[in-house]
Amino acid sequence: MSTVRFFRHSTQLFRYHVPTEFVVLAVTEFLALMFALYLALCFRYAGFDWQQHLGSFFPKAMAYAGVLQLSLLAFGVYQRQAGRFLDELVLRIASGLLLGLIPLGVSFYIVPGFFLGRGVLLIAVTLSFFFITFIRLFFRNVVKEGTMWTRILVLGAGKRAALIREAMANGELESLNIIGFVAMDGDEKTENQSDLLVLDKPLIQFVEEQDIDEIVLAVDDRRQANLPAKDLLDCKMSGIEILDLVTFCERRTGKIRLDMLHPSWLYLSDGFKVNIFRRIAKRTLDITMVLLLLPLALPLMVLVTLAIIIESRGRGPILYSQVRVKQDNRPFKIYKFRSMVSDAEKDGVARWASKNDSRITRLGSVLRKGRLDELPQLFNVLKGDMSFIGPRPERPEFVARLAEKIPYYEERHRVKPGLTGWAQIRYSYGNTEEDGLQKLQYDLYYVKNQSIFLDFLILLQTAEVVLLAKGA
Repeated sequence: MSTVRFFRHSTQLFRYHVPTEFVVLAVTEFLALMFALYLALCFRYAGFDWQQHLGSFFPKAMAYAGVLQLSLLAFGVYQRQAGRFLDELVLRIASGLLLGLIPLGVSFYIVPGFFLGRGVLLIAVTLSFFFITFIRLFFRNVVKEGTMWTRILVLGAGKRAALIREAMANGELESLNIIGFVAMDGDEKTENQSDLLVLDKPLIQFVEEQDIDEIVLAVDDRRQANLPAKDLLDCKMSGIEILDLVTFCERRTGKIRLDMLHPSWLYLSDGFKVNIFRRIAKRTLDITMVLLLLPLALPLMVLVTLAIIIESRGRGPILYSQVRVKQDNRPFKIYKFRSMVSDAEKDGVARWASKNDSRITRLGSVLRKGRLDELPQLFNVLKGDMSFIGPRPERPEFVARLAEKIPYYEERHRVKPGLTGWAQIRYSYGNTEEDGLQKLQYDLYYVKNQSIFLDFLILLQTAEVVLLAKGA
């Protein structure tokens, strides 16, 4: 395998597929952050005998690089779309580095041996900003040429293959090089024929000449397609990945497309595994997160309580409870700070909150943007009705309506609902049945691929959602 092809493959981390170029980028930037701190030490103590302390300085450099890189991850710097606009990328880098100083400062109190002087820290963060920005600009230009993009051949040119074209047009398949589509027997004709390829040679020969990395099977009818089984086996044995359409889109878009799904795929595909270790680890993570957040949350909850009393002049409840659906389709009561007027549903009809909803109070709008109205749900997590990570819990009225119209909707209740989740960070706030369908596709991805690593990734990216008030 060539070096370029190596970079074009993806790396699987606990069932989550990460493009190899992102792994290389992360390692490079980690080393750059460490180097920035060493260089800052040289600048700050120039003329002093600082060389003898370099060995003992290594743990500090590791801690500095690790904390700041996690902060960059939380600000979405490692998302594919982050590099689309240069000004937004630079802003994310600067915000991630500056706000990363907060957990870094906390670590100094927890582990005093990690302490860094203000002068060294200021120089290091400044250098880190320039180093990371330079690396990103270099990486952006290299990737822009497409040399590191995964090269993909699609077998099929009908209606199912058209779904790939649609995903490309929507920006869901960025940083991929779709070489073309090969029409197969049984494909329904579509209007777009400009990217069709004609195989006038054996498939394995074409794949080798075009340096293909993946072959996607997107035929409309496999019974009539007359797929070249021998050539596909040769490709597989040569290191070319062969994927069906649903699995391809699952890996590349982070969701399970319902319009592509065959029922058999759900029980034949790898995933949907939950064992006792996973349950214990997830419950431990939930309790740990609540205990860590309560010292910060309790003062905020007192302030929110006072603000609600002042705005409502002591009229109406501070908290409100609402029945939602949890794991195994069981009902439970969720608790939130009141962000709407007291008689928001005086007619007894359940409604989704909408943009510029007149029922939301002025204070409630602020609480919703900062997710402060959801702070009481920490006690739902502590009680065990909810988890920190999971699908959003919905009201029984909405669940019944959506389950009737959307296939597999109740599969999202295989796990506990969560304060935050994969769908919440990947899709904006939804208040329609179409939004429910879109979010279900992300929820199914989480149910299938749940792991502690994915939970940790969601927690980090939730910081960006909360700090930038996304999807409120």
